[in-house]
Amino acid sequence: MSIMRGLVMLAFVLVFSVVFSFSKRDTVNIGAIINVNTVSGKVLTIAMKAAVDDVNSDPNVLPGKRLSLSIHDANHNSFLGIIGALKYMNADIVAVIGPYGSTLAHALSNVANELHVPFLSFTALDPSLSPLQYPYFIQTAPNDLYLMTAISEIISYFRYGEVTVIYTDDDQFRNSIYTLGDQLWKKRCKLSYKAPLPPFSSLTPQDIHNVLVNIRSMESRVIVLHTYSRTGHSVFETAKRLGMMKKGYIWIATTWLSTVLDSTGISSNYASVIQGVLTLRPHIPDSDKKRDFERRWKNLSNGSIGLTSYGLYAYDTVWMIARALDKFFNKGGKVSFSKYSPRWKNLGGLSIFDGGKRLLTNLLQTNMTGLTGPLWFNPDRSVIHPSFDIINMVGGQSWLLGYWSNHSGLSVQPPETLYAKPSNRSSSNQHLRSVVWPGNTTEKPRGWEFSNNGKPLRIGVRASASFKEVSIQVNGSNEIRGFCIDVFLAAQKLIPYPVPYEFVIFGDGHTKPSYTELLNKVAHNVFDVVVGDISITANRTKVVDFTQPYVESGLVVMVPIKKLDSSAWVFLRPFTLQLWIVTTVFFVIVGIVVWILEHGRNDEFRGPPKQQIVTIFWCLSY
Repeated sequence: MSIMRGLVMLAFVLVFSVVFSFSKRDTVNIGAIINVNTVSGKVLTIAMKAAVDDVNSDPNVLPGKRLSLSIHDANHNSFLGIIGALKYMNADIVAVIGPYGSTLAHALSNVANELHVPFLSFTALDPSLSPLQYPYFIQTAPNDLYLMTAISEIISYFRYGEVTVIYTDDDQFRNSIYTLGDQLWKKRCKLSYKAPLPPFSSLTPQDIHNVLVNIRSMESRVIVLHTYSRTGHSVFETAKRLGMMKKGYIWIATTWLSTVLDSTGISSNYASVIQGVLTLRPHIPDSDKKRDFERRWKNLSNGSIGLTSYGLYAYDTVWMIARALDKFFNKGGKVSFSKYSPRWKNLGGLSIFDGGKRLLTNLLQTNMTGLTGPLWFNPDRSVIHPSFDIINMVGGQSWLLGYWSNHSGLSVQPPETLYAKPSNRSSSNQHLRSVVWPGNTTEKPRGWEFSNNGKPLRIGVRASASFKEVSIQVNGSNEIRGFCIDVFLAAQKLIPYPVPYEFVIFGDGHTKPSYTELLNKVAHNVFDVVVGDISITANRTKVVDFTQPYVESGLVVMVPIKKLDSSAWVFLRPFTLQLWIVTTVFFVIVGIVVWILEHGRNDEFRGPPKQQIVTIFWCLSY
């Protein structure tokens, strides 16, 4: 009994000492600004809290100190987000995770610059958030520059020339669309139409309907959807009702769709809506640490929600701050704040973090391996090895088509296996697996259709009685045929964009129409184009423009071709017998003339007759 009492007392002392020592630990406060009640917000909250618990349970990180996380719900409201940030500035916060969107990031980064409090975000990925303008704002995930580069290379890989983009018209998405246009231009593609949607707070179903009806009337069938998950869901459902998810369309959704897929999954009804859609997901290399955390996730979330790539970035961001703080304290740093002295008195309660600059330097010198793989920053403060999974939605399942990385472009091999090899971005080295497109087809759509409301080109064709490019049949229908027509149709197939046209016959097919009158029809806008065997003259070039000539006219000689047998005496055939006789006679006459002139004074032309004849021939050979 006494032994039992001793053990109980020992346990009590140990528990008391642990609690006492824990209570004596200094608390280091960090904050987070997210939309808590969204699906993504729930994932990020669980991941960040798990990271804080792991940091506090690790004796090698922040020994003698306790990391405390305070989460503020912005609730999709920029004003509430700013209020939350200002609240943190009065609560001895040394770093803030967030904000969730780029709209807030632009405003709060100015606050961070003034108060020297680093802001770290893995979701506000606007490429215009320059580190030169906002030095205290750090993006801990690949920003949208790389996302848009990946999309442009996918479009170029499938050789599409024109793209339409649907996006929410706010800072979270607007600047990324400008970046997409630049990247497409580098690939000789064109962002032919931008379709902005109002922000979610003011968006109506009619807005989505009007945008899609307008896009449906255009030629391009390659559509990029860059928006919030709730808006994207509505866009696809409306597109399905309008017949825009069928064969011939190409849809590319940005990372919002893969985030929904990973967190909540896709219902069977919605799976039929997004059949054949392509989407991207930030690539996370496989590792033991990642698999262990995925097994823990079921307990952390109680099985209520799935883990996303951004949840892993949230976990690593907390650890990044913890390691930077650990380095800060190891070098003698202390958490202290100075009073902020603004121009406006009502902001006098704010304070400047004295160690903010040193903590920022430590964050930018991060060199760690987290759940997302190796993590450190390039000189331009972008994360190393930006890469994405390329996913094809088929039957409610996600098929992995391949990967995109900034190192090697498109590949079916994981990017981490290629980093040790030299970068090869040549077109022959770009590969993806086969795609199932909307309409459940594996045949690659051509990417455009004739416009429903466009005006076709009126192409005049001369119906000649002598040289028939147009044969008018008895039943009155016109059958267009001929060499010039074939050249036009072949050239039209080489154009990478749709050109609707219609042939209009000029003449009755019995008389010979005037070329001058035909060309005047173009000058007076009766015809847009004329196709035919029309010679280019100086007077005609004053009225219309001609293409480069594809048939060259001129003087030619036509002779019959007779096949002759080849022999060793073929060199004799160019001359006739009479020509050979005349040539021989002249040869003899010239020889006699030379002998007469040289015989009297040149010893070489004297002697026996045989010698004189040989000398004459020898002389004539020169």
